[in-house]
Amino acid sequence: MLPRDWCAGPTSCTIVLTHYKTRTHPTRRCEKRRGEAARVRRGDVAETAGTNWAGNYTYTASEVRHPSSVDDVRAAVREAAASGARVHAIGTRHCFNDIADTPGVHLAMTSLTPRFELDEQARTVTVSAGERYGDIALRLDAAGYALPNLASLPHISVAGAIATATHGSGDRNVNLAAVVAGLELVDGTGELVTLRRGDADFDGAVVGIGALGIITAVTLDVVPSFEVEQTVYDGLDWEAVLEHYDAITSSAYSVSMFTDWVDGVQQVWLKRRADEQGEAPVTFFGSPKSTVKRHPLPGVDASACTDQFGVPGPWYDRLPHFKLEFTPSNGEEIQSEYLVPRERAADAIRALLPLAEQIAPVLQVTELRTVAADELWLSSAYQRDVTGIHFTWKRDQQAVEAVLPAIEAALFPLGARPHWGKVFVDVEGVVPSLYPRFDDFRALASRFDPKGVFRNAYLDRLLG
Repeated sequence: MLPRDWCAGPTSCTIVLTHYKTRTHPTRRCEKRRGEAARVRRGDVAETAGTNWAGNYTYTASEVRHPSSVDDVRAAVREAAASGARVHAIGTRHCFNDIADTPGVHLAMTSLTPRFELDEQARTVTVSAGERYGDIALRLDAAGYALPNLASLPHISVAGAIATATHGSGDRNVNLAAVVAGLELVDGTGELVTLRRGDADFDGAVVGIGALGIITAVTLDVVPSFEVEQTVYDGLDWEAVLEHYDAITSSAYSVSMFTDWVDGVQQVWLKRRADEQGEAPVTFFGSPKSTVKRHPLPGVDASACTDQFGVPGPWYDRLPHFKLEFTPSNGEEIQSEYLVPRERAADAIRALLPLAEQIAPVLQVTELRTVAADELWLSSAYQRDVTGIHFTWKRDQQAVEAVLPAIEAALFPLGARPHWGKVFVDVEGVVPSLYPRFDDFRALASRFDPKGVFRNAYLDRLLG
């Protein structure tokens, strides 16, 4: 998020510590393994399995391959299935833990031959799984089309983002997975499976957390291109947030609020469609427009952030918080996010405010966003509108793990679902019960991957 976003799962992911029957700490393990990465070969050149984007997790893959075609992916999966080995996709590495790790073969999906097939009649575009949203956006806009929404960072890969239900913001905007119209994936037997919206397995497969197969291509809904104006307001007290929450979040196409939990909301970012909404107000529930360009973190250089001050610009250069041309530096951070039912948002804020003194010393910033409901089984917005409460933490694993139980004790009773790609501890093992179709998903995973070739420590902890 800063300019290092959250998550995006098996191909582009973020942290999860699920402590069910096994109370392992993958990030602690990965810190110990720093500098001990498995050696792999690309052609005749040895390379390491490497680390994630933040540098806090060292992958354990025994080999890394760079498939350029679907046939390459199928061959790798068939080989693993025949030998009893493991294989897993790896993408842009925006993760903090072992969600995308494997003791076997890593398939670097960013090596797939790029694919861009725009169907103007169907209003869809089909792209390779490892493509970055920012690159797709440039080609779409040149053709007069847009994606309905983007996450705060455009550098993430498509397959990883949808596999974990990564999202942007907006009362009427669904997450990135919910605009998927079709999937192509290689299942655990090496067969290429095509799923379309409306197929029996589709709603269970889109947010697949890497358990069903290796996604090779994704078909996304598109809309006519549009422009967005972004305005930032400084300072909003909690009383105003709680009293006017619905009015605040519905005031623009996309709204984000940033807080440290101590001094109210420090910044409100309004992203308004230039073709649908009038000029941004001079003040916003008593908050003035910022007179300087803002980064979500106070005092941090904002040059990497997308343009503000209400200047109209293309959707792809306003909906994210950060510009595509700025390559994000390694993120000294850990991330968590809990998505609560929209109608419980005020209750969730009130439940967290007494924890401010515990949260603040470990926190860089919290972002509040809204997401519309969908029908995807493992989506955090499954059958309900939600408010996302995102935490960007300092990279202090022990301190984060110490504060998360209190946060989860406050939010889980409200029905909060953790983002699959971000850190949560779930000491009591309640997370599966938060997803009504979780058992159905477990059965789907067994059917798509009968030999467990895609299993890793993360999936073993989660699915049993």
